[in-house]
Amino acid sequence: MTHGPQTGDTADGPQGRLSRERVLTAALDLVDREGLAALTMRRLGAELGVEAMSLYHYAPGKNALLDGVVEALYVELEDHLAAGRPAATSGPAWRAELHRIALATYQVCLDHPEGTLLIFSRMTRVPLARRPPPILRDHERVLALLRDAGYGPAHSARIWRAFTAWVFGYVSVELRATVDNPNEPDPAFRLGLYRIPFQELSTLRTTAPALAEPGGPDALATGLDALLDRFL
Repeated sequence: MTHGPQTGDTADGPQGRLSRERVLTAALDLVDREGLAALTMRRLGAELGVEAMSLYHYAPGKNALLDGVVEALYVELEDHLAAGRPAATSGPAWRAELHRIALATYQVCLDHPEGTLLIFSRMTRVPLARRPPPILRDHERVLALLRDAGYGPAHSARIWRAFTAWVFGYVSVELRATVDNPNEPDPAFRLGLYRIPFQELSTLRTTAPALAEPGGPDALATGLDALLDRFL
C-alpha cells in the first residue's frame, strides 16, 4: 500500500517502524498466505516482530482488523487505478472509466480471494460514514463520474447500485469453488461430477465444466455494457 490513511503514530519493532499502513499490509499478506482463520492479533504481531498489544493502537479489535484488510484492498485498488492508463474507447469518457474501475476491482479481488470475502461480509455491517477513507473514495470516484456525465443524485444512486452489484456479483461467481480434486487430470473427476446425480441434476452436471471455466474480464465488460445500456 502506498497512500492509505496516514497516522503520525509509529512504534518500533525488530523489523522496523510500525504504522497503520504496514500493519494492514501485513494483515492482508497473512490472509493471502494462510486464510482468514489465521488472522489474529497474536499471529500478526509475530509476523511483525512485536507483541500483540502493540497492534491495538492501529486496530483496536478483531473487527477493526478485518475492516483494515478491506481497507488495504481498496488502497491497492487506488494504486492500480493510479498506475493504469485511461481506457481507449470511442464512447463517453465516464463510461470508459467505469470499465477501468470494474476491471481493476476484478483484478484486485482475484489477486486476494480470501480478503475479498471480507468485502462481502464486512460492508453489510459497517455503516457508510464509518467506512475507511479509501472505501469512501471509491464510492466518490464512481458517483462523481456519474455526476459529471449529467446524472442527478437519484439516477446516479441507481446506476451506482447496479454497477457495484454487477462487479462484486461477478467476482463472487468467479471465486466460487468448483474443483473437487485439483490433482486429478480428468475434468470429470477433477470436478467430482460423479457426486452429482445425473438423473436429478442432468442440466447442472452437463453444464458444470463450462461453469468451472472463469468468465474473465471480457465477460465482465460485456455484462457491464449491457447494464449501462439499460440506464442510457
